[in-house]
This record gives sequence, C-alpha cells and structure tokens, in this order.
Amino acid sequence: MAEEQVKIGDTDKLKQLQDAILAANIPQLVMVAISYALDLRASDIHIEPEENRVRVRFRVDGVLQQIVEYPTNLHPAVVSRIKIMSNLKIDEQRIPQDGRTEVTTKEGKNMDLRVSTMPTVNSGEVVVMRIQDKSRSIPDLPALGVSGRALKNIETALKSPNGIILNTGPTGSGKTTTLYAALARLNKVGVNILTIEDPVEIQIDGLNQSQVNPGIQYTFATGMRAALRQDPNIIMVGEIRDKETADTAIEASLTGHLVLSTLHTNSAVETITRILNMGIAPYLLSSTLELVIAQRLVRKLCDCKVEAKADEETLKGLKMALEGADLNGEIDPKLLENMKFYAPKGCDKCNNTGYHGRVGLFEVLKLDNQIRKAIFDKLSTLEIHDIAVKNGMLTLEQDGIIKALSGQTSLEEVYRVSKKGEQLT
Repeated sequence: MAEEQVKIGDTDKLKQLQDAILAANIPQLVMVAISYALDLRASDIHIEPEENRVRVRFRVDGVLQQIVEYPTNLHPAVVSRIKIMSNLKIDEQRIPQDGRTEVTTKEGKNMDLRVSTMPTVNSGEVVVMRIQDKSRSIPDLPALGVSGRALKNIETALKSPNGIILNTGPTGSGKTTTLYAALARLNKVGVNILTIEDPVEIQIDGLNQSQVNPGIQYTFATGMRAALRQDPNIIMVGEIRDKETADTAIEASLTGHLVLSTLHTNSAVETITRILNMGIAPYLLSSTLELVIAQRLVRKLCDCKVEAKADEETLKGLKMALEGADLNGEIDPKLLENMKFYAPKGCDKCNNTGYHGRVGLFEVLKLDNQIRKAIFDKLSTLEIHDIAVKNGMLTLEQDGIIKALSGQTSLEEVYRVSKKGEQLT
C-alpha cells in the first residue's frame, strides 16, 4: 500500500516525540510513539531502518502515514527497549521474533501490543507493533456497515440452533470484529459460548475464550474437539485452515452447535470452492453451511467532504455494475436518479487526509435451497455466483457503490479495495 505523508501540525505529542529523539531518550521515544499512535486511532506502528534514517509510520484507517524519523544510531536501543517490554531476546538479531505486552499510557489508556521483529539487509531489524485498544467496545453490526438485506440474512442465520457461519476476506478486513459483533448479539446468560482464537484480540465478559498454542500442539482442530466436551451452544473458531478443522466444524454443526469461523478467500462464493477443495463432501457442506460473509474495509469520508462530479464514462460503468441488482430497500431511489458522489478535502479532525474512520463493504451469501442444490450438484463457482446474485445477493462492488452514493466513502476507496482502481486511471 502506498505511503501517505501525514499532514498534521506540531501537536504536543509530536513535539514530545521530536524532543525525545533529540535527547536520545529511548524509553520516552517508545512510550510517546505508542501513545501518539493511540491518539491517531492507528492500528499498527511500523519502525523501519533504512541506510541513512529510521522512519516511523502509523497505519491509520488502513493506510500507512509517515510520522517522524530518527538517526540510525538510536535504532539498536529502540529495538532493545521494545524487546524488553515484550519479553523477546535482545541478543538475538538473526531471526524473526514475536511477542506481546500490555501498556498503560500516562493518560490511563490500556492496550495490548503484538510485537513482531524481522532482520533486514539495511541498518537493523524492522519492528511492527499491532495495537489492540482494551478500552474499545464491540460495535454493533449496523455500525460496522451491515444494512438492508445483508443485515436481515445475518440476523436470521444467528438465530439458527446449529449450522456454520463463515466470514471471509484478506488479513485486516475486519473479519474478527464482525464475528465479535455477532457473538455480542448471542451473548446471553442461558447460552454457553466458547471461542478458540489466535490470538484473543478482545476479552468479552460472558464468553469462554481460549488461545491456541501450536508449540504445544494446541491447534484450532484440537481446540474444537476439546470445545465439544465443554457443553457449548455456540463455538467460534478463529480460522478454518485445514481439513481437520473443517471436519470438526461440520461435526459440531451436525451435533447441534452453531459454529462461527473465518477463512481467506476473495468472495463469498469462492468460500464454497475453498472448503470443497479441502476434501469436504458436497453433501456435508450443503447441509451444514448457513451463511457466508465476505467483507472489506474502506475509509469513511470526513465531514469536510466535498461533492465530486463523475464523468459520463464512469457513470455508465457504475450503472452497468448495478444493473440487475435488487436494490429495493438498499438505497434511496432518489440517489439512483441523480447520482452524486463525494471526495476527500481535509481538515483538522481528519489530519487533512479527508477520511476519518472506516466502514465495511459486505457480500452476504444466504444458503437457500437453490444454493444448497448447486453445491450438491457440484456446480462451478461462476454458476453459484449467478444464482446468488439472481436471488438478491449484492456483491462487494455493488455495496461499495451504494455506500459511495450515500456519501459514506469515495469511489476511489471502493475501487481500491475491490481491485478496480484501473477504472479511475
């Protein structure tokens, strides 16, 4: 992803960071960087050595922004400080290391940091810290961007006493957050919910959460089998990576459990092909799979957004993309009659990026009788996709266009995540 220069003034945190660099105050440099990242709603901190500098970048709303840089002679001390905090070996610089730590800022904010180091051919090790804000609450499904028919289909599937609900998308697309939002709806005193995760990202009261440890042979598959002996109603397994985990998930659903999980595919329908390619029999998948959610994250336009006109060729392409889609109840018809779009401008609130926060694009495949028969008959991915669209499924691109028309995001963002950026060049 392209680097985007952050355009912010000399805030107190930035000045503190620059002062710590000038004074070579390593503990303060590290802690202020972490606190500053939290203030900017960053999900990751990247510390990257180059030949003549070390740059510090934050990933804000999914895009890397350069914050500051410091001399290479400070880098070994910075890396050592972070390694000590996360219980890593400070004298080991030849191999990658992974660790984690809990941090409390001066403002009293608590967070978990997942730390990864990797040796490079430049001036030392790259350090990436993923931030998990422990004060963050679980958003509801509509707040994530789920609406219309997609929301109704998810709500219906969550009421099923048994079956499998899968969420798919690339790393960082918000899959786990969506599953947490779903579990929050199911989290009641009379229900036993057990999760097997890698790692446990957010601890939720009322859930029995367990973290896998491959080093001692505690995998998703072994965790699933153990979970079945814990009298659960609902099981959430972090990811289906292999046939053994898929077999156990199907076994759990057939014995009266609702199973939620994730995996990596590009679309909802491709998930079916992926599971079948693991060696699962079509009749088993067609009888247990209830719903598949595919999702991406796009940046939300800040309130400072401005209206942007789309040229005739772009409008023609958008109308073709929406052609045949069942938009009843999905968008105000007036927005379709007079298509208007918006573009980022920039202000203090959004650090002059034009974007503030993120929203999901969703493609929700409901397993109706036609889809189940198509799986059983081993129809192709394209044929199943055509049936799903005919039965009312909106694609990721279509959901993105709807969100762009309603002013939530820009067309550039929609095409960026739906791999159609060439339409804007």
